[in-house]
Amino acid sequence: MADDNSTFIREVNEDLRSDYMKALWKRFRFFILAVAIGIVVATAGLRGWQYWTETTAAKSGDVFLAALEKARTGDTDAALAEFKDLETTGYGSYPVLAKMRAATVLADRGEADAAIAAFSEIGKDTAQPVAIRDAARLRAAYLLVDHGSYDDVSAQVEVLAVAGNPARHSARDALGLAAFKAGDLKQASDWFEAIAADNQTPNGIRTRAGLMLDMIAAQGGAS
Repeated sequence: MADDNSTFIREVNEDLRSDYMKALWKRFRFFILAVAIGIVVATAGLRGWQYWTETTAAKSGDVFLAALEKARTGDTDAALAEFKDLETTGYGSYPVLAKMRAATVLADRGEADAAIAAFSEIGKDTAQPVAIRDAARLRAAYLLVDHGSYDDVSAQVEVLAVAGNPARHSARDALGLAAFKAGDLKQASDWFEAIAADNQTPNGIRTRAGLMLDMIAAQGGAS
């Protein structure tokens, strides 16, 4: 008898649940259908966006690599033209990377002023990541060691030469070289000693700082 009662109660419950679900469906069917259609459309849109970004990025990457190869083989005019096109049509990080590489090509073929201007423009572009801006400032500064004044170099990278800044080592190096070239041995010595005192300085920059300090000492030292 107990089993019959259990079966009867289970069947009643199932009927009630069925009636409840039918009532829910009747009341909310349009909303449920709209949500289902929205999910399908959103999924299709997301997949379409992913496909577009992947194919667009791949196309920009192919153009970038082709331009790099042209630059490597000496076809700099063609390389610059492709980099210039990527600056306006490239996807993701490729526009700024193209601008950086174009500036490098200009520097390599002796057009220092144009290269410095390009690197400086990137360095001031707050829309770019900090690491890209700092790298551009450093490239401009090293070019200015030979093609500008100490003040020109300072305007580019002295803001980076502070404790804790990841770019401080190269910034101090460029400032020290610029000061040495300008004949300011005291200023040069200060920058190279700051490099030597920083236990996080990369070995290459530390070695050059030591050599520069030896050269300053050989010239009578910093006064």
